[in-house]
Amino acid sequence: MSDDILQARAAAVIEGNKYLTLATVNASGTPWVTPVYFTPDGHTHFYWASAPEAQHSQNLARDPEVSIAIFDSSVAIGHAEALYLTAHAHQVPEAELVQCAELYAARYPELREFAPDGLRAPADLRLYRATATRHWILVRGGDPEYGTGVDTRVPVWTSG
Repeated sequence: MSDDILQARAAAVIEGNKYLTLATVNASGTPWVTPVYFTPDGHTHFYWASAPEAQHSQNLARDPEVSIAIFDSSVAIGHAEALYLTAHAHQVPEAELVQCAELYAARYPELREFAPDGLRAPADLRLYRATATRHWILVRGGDPEYGTGVDTRVPVWTSG
């Protein structure tokens, strides 16, 4: 399989979707998944705004290891494209908030303004960033170029 083709497919999944599914675990190890709309910064950094009291925010404050799936659930069965990631996630540090808030808000001009003051106390939301460590792309079993008859996850990128 061509790395260039698979990387281009992975980049298209990132750019073509507005939501990612974020998976965290609580203190007892119970998984928690939630959809969040996101802004990518390349294929390594992913930003979203959430309340610090949200279950996923509390979970990642305690354990920053997360898993992520990005996919379009509206496509017909058998036509799915998906990207799976492992990542470290945390609240964006104050020193980076202005720059990161501008990046985040630029993808969603139709939403309310996400100025830095709306993403720090006493406001209700904070800006979070996941930094991907590994990426896999879904290769459908019936893929005309790479299909094997069974859906598989193929490694695409590994980050530091």
